[in-house]
Amino acid sequence: MTAPSVVVLDYGSGNLRSVVRAVERAGADVTLTDDFQAGLQADGLVVPGVGAYAACMEGLRAIKGDRLIGRRLAGGRPVLGICVGMQVLFERGVEHGVETDGCDEWPGTVSRLEADVVPHMGWNTVEAPQGTRLFDGLEDERFYFVHSYAARSWDLVTTGHTREPLVTWAEHGGDRFVAAVENGPLCATQFHPEKSGDAGAALLRNWVESL
Repeated sequence: MTAPSVVVLDYGSGNLRSVVRAVERAGADVTLTDDFQAGLQADGLVVPGVGAYAACMEGLRAIKGDRLIGRRLAGGRPVLGICVGMQVLFERGVEHGVETDGCDEWPGTVSRLEADVVPHMGWNTVEAPQGTRLFDGLEDERFYFVHSYAARSWDLVTTGHTREPLVTWAEHGGDRFVAAVENGPLCATQFHPEKSGDAGAALLRNWVESL
């Protein structure tokens, strides 16, 4: 059986090498590139991200990554966002008073966590919904987070013609935020599966096996 092809999008942000190794261990044939056509043709696309929202969007737009994500999703082609690679999928992000337009695949704003201790750094449990594929067999596991910002509400309203997205939540310092989303071909995690040990490895296997 041929391993599915996955492109890890190289737009100058993210733990690129560790993400590549983690997705390879999950069973994929992985290429690290910023090439639009390669990203379009792969079975799966991973969009990592570390740092500031605005800087990530600038890097993404410089290689037409926002258009690549949109083109893939229009054709039902799987995309996985990680950390800021998840945040940029929302309509906008606000950091230090600066508002930046995102990829607008989901409505909503990414904003600073309202907790006594920020950043949120370390292992945390998540509340996964019924029917999840990403968290199949992992409902009681902990995952590794490093972030100061998150989507703290879920605003997407679906009609009876589309399947309701599966939203996984987590909490830090009393502030509840979106930890993961499964929305047809578009999936994303606020935590770092590549840093989350056996649980993260299993989650990536679940995603790769769905390609």
